[in-house]
Formats: sequence, C-alpha cells, structure tokens
Amino acid sequence: MSEIILTIDGVDPLALYGENNAKLNLLRKGFPDITITSRGNSLKIAGEKKDTQAAKGVFEQMVRYLREHNELPVQTVEDMLGGENPFEVRIPVVGDNGSNTILHGREGRPIKAKTRNQKRLVESCEVNDIVFAVGPAGTGKTYTAVAIAVRALKNKMVKKIVLTRPAVEAGEKLGFLPGDLKEKVDPYLRPLYDALDDMLPMDKLQFFMDNRIIEIAPLAFMRGRTLDNAYIILDEAQNASPLQIKMFLTRLGPSAKCIITGDLSQIDLPGHQKSGLQQAMDILDGVDGISIMTLTTEDVVRHRLVKDIIKAYDKIENEDRIKREQRKKERERKLNPDAVEDDEQEGEGS
Repeated sequence: MSEIILTIDGVDPLALYGENNAKLNLLRKGFPDITITSRGNSLKIAGEKKDTQAAKGVFEQMVRYLREHNELPVQTVEDMLGGENPFEVRIPVVGDNGSNTILHGREGRPIKAKTRNQKRLVESCEVNDIVFAVGPAGTGKTYTAVAIAVRALKNKMVKKIVLTRPAVEAGEKLGFLPGDLKEKVDPYLRPLYDALDDMLPMDKLQFFMDNRIIEIAPLAFMRGRTLDNAYIILDEAQNASPLQIKMFLTRLGPSAKCIITGDLSQIDLPGHQKSGLQQAMDILDGVDGISIMTLTTEDVVRHRLVKDIIKAYDKIENEDRIKREQRKKERERKLNPDAVEDDEQEGEGS
C-alpha cells in the first residue's frame, strides 16, 4: 500500500475540485481502486503504488493547468484521465512553431486560445470559410474571432478586415445622443475596438482604420456590398433578423472568410422580431465549408463568478420556460379538453 499527501497552494479549491466536487469525483471515478480524500488544502491518495502515482500525476496536471489558464474545464479533466496531455495540444500558427498562441499583440503579448473550444474554433477557421461560434457571455467568442482575423491580415492571407454588428439597443436608448452618425453607432461597436486595441499598436491600428484596411460598421451598412479577399466578422448575430443574416451571408466574395458570433440567450430584438441566428444554423448545418462551434460555460474566461452567474440565470430561465409551457397546456385544456386528452393518450401509447 502507498499513501501520498499533496498540499494545494496558489489555486482556488472550488475551481480545482469543481462545483459539488464534480472534477474531483471524475478523478475518483478514473481511479476506482484507490481512495482519494480532500481536507482543506490537502489531498490524500491511498492505494497500490502504481495507481497512486498515476492519480498523483493527473492531479498535478490539473493544478498546473489551472495555474496557467486560470480555469479548468471538466472536458480537460476527462482528457487528462483519457491519457491526453493538454500541454501538448497544438494549433498550427504561421511563425509560432505550433504553440497555442494565435498571434502576438501589443508589446509582444501572446494572444492565446485559452480553452478547449476556443482551440477548436481556431482549428475550424483554418479549414472552413464560414464558422458560426455561439455560446454564453464571457467565452471569448468575439475576442478569439478578432484575433483570428488580425492574424490572417498580418500573414497577408487577406487584404482587409470587416467587423460588423447589428445596431440593436440592449435596453438603453442611444438615439438621443449628440454627434454625427459615427458617434451615435460607435457605442454599439466598442467591444470590437477594445479587442483590436489589445492586438495592434495604436499607430498601426489608426493607419489601418484610416485606410479602410480595418473597417468597423453597423450591419445595415453591409447591404449592396461585395466583400472579397477579406476576413469578415458578424458579432452579436443573435440580434440580426433572418433577412439581415441572409443579406450578410450573400455579401461574401470568392476569397472571403467569415466568423459569425452570437449568444442565443441574450436576444435584444423587440418582441415581435425573430432572431435569424438559430434559423441560419439550422438551414446551413451540414453544408460543406460551414462549421458550427458551440462554446459553453466551461469556456468562460472572465471573472470566475461569471460562470456561476450564467448558470444561475439559465436555471431561472429554464424554470420560467417550464412554467410557461404548463400554463399553455392548462389554457389549451380549458379551451379544448378532449383534444388535449387525446394528445396525452397518444404520447403514453407511443
């Protein structure tokens, strides 16, 4: 028998073990013949020596990954238990010798794909001309997409970048603000400017903007244009109507590449308008050259509480949806009890 006691320093135990010890339980499940006990900032592993050493190795990988990435997705733990070394994952990047770095930003700071699905997004953009990237807030959809586009521009794969968003208000009314059209729409486009600020020196970014090598504009301004030899990003696509999505997709020239990002849980369109994002993904799913990437709360790279906030809201929204469906059934039952009863009997029979 062998017993190993490990001390945990420099990481958040909750982020390491997971909610309700979900990640720690994965480790236990992966090594069923040994006993793994956590207490405070220590972990005890007891069992046959070869098993305890193997479990120790995986656990040390978990700690190291959390320290380096400030997050530890459940999928990454599963990969570790499956024998995959997450530190050997490589994305082919010109001039970077295969590291996870997408490009080097201001002052040489590396801009990296930080999660498994961000890496998959980068890989998908390598082989597809149109990529949908959907997921909740904080998963790095926009930031990663802009990094991919800037890298393509730096590597002379495209001649320009076009960044666009629907100018839809998220609860606020900006129309009363003073200024010209650009000053009125810039608040909608600020996140795109912020991402570019991280990736390009100020003078070079200004040069690119002045010479329309990088263009940022509301989605409505895309109508009637043909965009070729360009990397095009449609951000916040959940706030585009079906006609706007179709209009945008039909702007692409023969040498264009495109990333469409969105969060289907944050639709700011007026109640009578439908989002075109889900419809577009349904219609185009399976088309060669088009990929659909889904990011999850495990990919959140903002403050650790953002992940918990998203889960809490998802729980409430799901409960509200169930209540609405129940109220709808009750109304239908009152209006036509025989039809509802027949439907329920058919469901039971199937």
